[in-house]
Amino acid sequence: MAAQVIFAHIKVLCQKIQREIFRDVLVDIPEKRIDLLIFHHIFRHDFRIFVIIPADPDLDPEALKAVHDQVVADLGPCDILVNGAGGNNPRATTDNEFQHEAAEGQKTFFDLDAGGVDFVFKLNFQGTLLPTQVFARDMVEKKNGCILNISSMNAYTPLTKIPAYSGAKAAISNFTQWLAVHFAGSGIRCNAIAPGFLVSNQNRALLFNEDGTPTKRSEKILRNTPMDRFVDSAELLGGVFFLCDEKAASAITGVVLPIDAGFASYSGV
Repeated sequence: MAAQVIFAHIKVLCQKIQREIFRDVLVDIPEKRIDLLIFHHIFRHDFRIFVIIPADPDLDPEALKAVHDQVVADLGPCDILVNGAGGNNPRATTDNEFQHEAAEGQKTFFDLDAGGVDFVFKLNFQGTLLPTQVFARDMVEKKNGCILNISSMNAYTPLTKIPAYSGAKAAISNFTQWLAVHFAGSGIRCNAIAPGFLVSNQNRALLFNEDGTPTKRSEKILRNTPMDRFVDSAELLGGVFFLCDEKAASAITGVVLPIDAGFASYSGV
């Protein structure tokens, strides 16, 4: 299974949302290989927010429909859908940034595993598409709703070593715009956030040495981040709240909001 950094930070984000805004985390269904976190009472209204985090790239549509039917029967239809799909796979990465630097025995572009690449695209893209197909039906019926996807700063400029993940997140940004147009006449807004580099237990060893100093890759990241720091999970909240607020963002749809300390804006010179 991939080191799912976005998965971890969506979890943290949900925990922070719960502490700061919501009263209840009502449902968590890991046996369905789907984490479904449902919140009430955001923005002083009685909205139902469903945060879908697929735990497996082979997401079963029937299982997802069963989860939908269960929670809708208990709580009513979804008002805000947050698609928290995200993850990479080591079989879809290279060992070096540049082909000409590859040494014997290292994994290059030509060694990328088709199954690993498929894993990444299924987890990220289909992990967003399928929940939207299931939960947006209710929004169409009531002609109101909000969808928030999780893209990445990789969608703007692909990072080295992770071609599949970068491509999959670019697909999420494109899909977000497609959904915004497709559902515009149905009263549904669709936007995304594009988180920058965050530190978690999953990627800490890649970013910091054992003595706590930044690794070479981490130094390169910070050198190309104008604010010269990583993003904290809590800093995603402002963008999430804004894009999901039906009053503050009522005319905003098809937007991918970078929350990356300026990384996507810097050309390096």
